[in-house]
Amino acid sequence: MPAYSYKAFDISGNKTNGKIESPDQQAAISTLKKKGIYVVRIQEADNSIWKREIELGPKRIPSKEFVPFLRQFATLYKAGVTIVESLRILSEQTSNKKLKKILAECAGKVARGHQLSEAFREHQAAFPPVFVNMVRAGEITGNLEDVLDKLASLLEKEHYTREKVKSALTYPTVIAVVALIVTGFLLINVIPKFVLNLKKAGGTLPMSTQIILGLSDHLVVMWHWYVVGFLLLFLLYRVADRTKKGRYLFDTLKLRMPLFGKLFQKAAIARCSRTMATLLQSAVPTLQVFTVAANVVGNEVYARTLRESRDALRSGHSMVWPIKQQKMFPPLVTQMIAIGEQTGNLDAMFGKIADFYEADVETTVDKLRPLIEPIMILILAVVVGVIVMATIAPIFSMYSNIST
Repeated sequence: MPAYSYKAFDISGNKTNGKIESPDQQAAISTLKKKGIYVVRIQEADNSIWKREIELGPKRIPSKEFVPFLRQFATLYKAGVTIVESLRILSEQTSNKKLKKILAECAGKVARGHQLSEAFREHQAAFPPVFVNMVRAGEITGNLEDVLDKLASLLEKEHYTREKVKSALTYPTVIAVVALIVTGFLLINVIPKFVLNLKKAGGTLPMSTQIILGLSDHLVVMWHWYVVGFLLLFLLYRVADRTKKGRYLFDTLKLRMPLFGKLFQKAAIARCSRTMATLLQSAVPTLQVFTVAANVVGNEVYARTLRESRDALRSGHSMVWPIKQQKMFPPLVTQMIAIGEQTGNLDAMFGKIADFYEADVETTVDKLRPLIEPIMILILAVVVGVIVMATIAPIFSMYSNIST
């Protein structure tokens, strides 16, 4: 947002000057006038690279800050506050600097005669993919406040489902990292010193200890190459993930993972079904609904199927056929979509599918958590136990030789 420096007088007639951020000069003058400051001279402030604010972090506005904005926007609009004034009020209230800047700029564009959806479209990278499409639908139908409420509910449910999946993955990830750190520390720092002392004492090393010692020597010499290899693999993954083929491969592997594959499948179905139900209820065209759902589902396997269904529908065929061919969709989903297509009640059917799979995700996570914990603890205990037993085996050997 541009900044303006000004010279002015306050109500008491005292001279004052300063800077203000505003979409344009006229908006800046209006804002200052409301504060009792009357501008004499105003110009755009120096905005060199050294004075610009550096933005860090993700481009998209977090759900925990975006959802309250939608609720408040809908409330203000329903209360009769104009769109421009609503955006300016919310811009002043939000603590998110990026959202504050975007809302102020959108308020300026709407004040100059642009549609709200057009103003938001210029910043669509910061918003969820469904947002601009639903705002546009709300403008067309004249039901913007209800559309904003539905969108807030959609994002809340998406966020809840996403957090449930993350909670299921957090524990095994932490245990795996701890196991790697402990194993690396034992192999690189503890075992070489311990075995060296045993050799000085004249002890003989069993085969298990020699294997562990060989692995330790290998890691001491080659550990930096493993770090480089890991970084290269991560970079390769990031590059491949930017292509549709790469994402399709990784998402296919993700869906075939033991234990977690079914969870990812249910979460993807819940997300796309809830999105499609909300878009259809908001009078977004059906073809556009499939396009948006493919962009937000977060899994290229399902996204490809949704695009195929959209193309089939565009060609005059049933949208269910491509979904039936994709084995990742259970029969329950295809049957309910077919019924919805035949009865013209697709939004209700997608809503029921979303309700079912959102509840199923929660149940699956609750079942997985008590199952994962003992498995991960057992794996950690086995890894550390093998290393410790191989380390202390020479001590038992020395004691047995002394006793004989």
